[in-house]
Amino acid sequence: MTDSSDNSSLEAIIPIRCHGMRLDQVAAELFPDYSRSRLSAWIKSGQLLVSGAQVKPRDKAHANDTIVLSVPDEPLVEWQPQPMALDIIYEDEHILVINKPAGLVVHPAAGHADGTLVNALLAHASELEALPRGGIVHRLDKDTSGIMFVARSSLAHKSLVSQLSERSVSRTYCAVCTGALTGGGRIDAPIDRHPTARTKMAVVAEGKQAVTHYRIAHRFKHYTQLQVNLETGRTHQIRVHMAHRKWPLLGDPLYGGRQRVPAGASELLIDTLRHFSRQALHAQALEFEHPASGDWMEFETDLPDDLVDLLNVLDSEDKIDV
Repeated sequence: MTDSSDNSSLEAIIPIRCHGMRLDQVAAELFPDYSRSRLSAWIKSGQLLVSGAQVKPRDKAHANDTIVLSVPDEPLVEWQPQPMALDIIYEDEHILVINKPAGLVVHPAAGHADGTLVNALLAHASELEALPRGGIVHRLDKDTSGIMFVARSSLAHKSLVSQLSERSVSRTYCAVCTGALTGGGRIDAPIDRHPTARTKMAVVAEGKQAVTHYRIAHRFKHYTQLQVNLETGRTHQIRVHMAHRKWPLLGDPLYGGRQRVPAGASELLIDTLRHFSRQALHAQALEFEHPASGDWMEFETDLPDDLVDLLNVLDSEDKIDV
């Protein structure tokens, strides 16, 4: 399979919440696989139409209008089926729900031509070759573990993309952050590419709206286990938002800075912190409407062993003084 969208088109209905926004902003909301700059170029070239008419990036969006994006043929990399073990939680003719381990890249790209989740999915279900991006409609970072769904039919792809854009999908994460939080809250801070460090995302004034909800699951002396729910799904959203609030995720190599060991930490805690080499983030639960039946689907995964071990050590070695 080639990551190419020759003769393919994507369609979405502008939701009420996007009424009055710029069309390039709305397009970025509805088609998150593509950057706002690329979508803006496609609007200018007539490859993105609104209710059949050519528009401009600055034009205002109107609720319930139909956007059709004709994605040009842009071969990027050959996607080949590659038999690999998959932790499949649920599957039928329309969807797959999987538990992704930490360390597994979702899409083939430069530096990761194979050995990705998509390669494994193509070997498991060859019909995914006919779907945009191998049926992937949302992603997890390489070193974020946990639950995600995959479209297995055109009907499912359209439905899941629509549910994500309408924010009706419930996504719950377990995260461990640096810092002793005293309560839960809501972070509403726009996210886009970092202005100078292009491999990172950042909170920037002109970014895409990003909203994260969090509550305390367990408090330690120097760290906090959180239950996090996403209202939007921006790249690195939880990692960026928590770092923005000065509570970076424990072990985050990109946003966490140098790992600091609490004063007076035991040898066990020091060793555990130094060897936890990924962001402490796990997609724990996922709820959505089944694309064909309309049934409400609810799935949950156990925490992976490395995160369980981390929490056990924090519980024994970083207790709050009473």
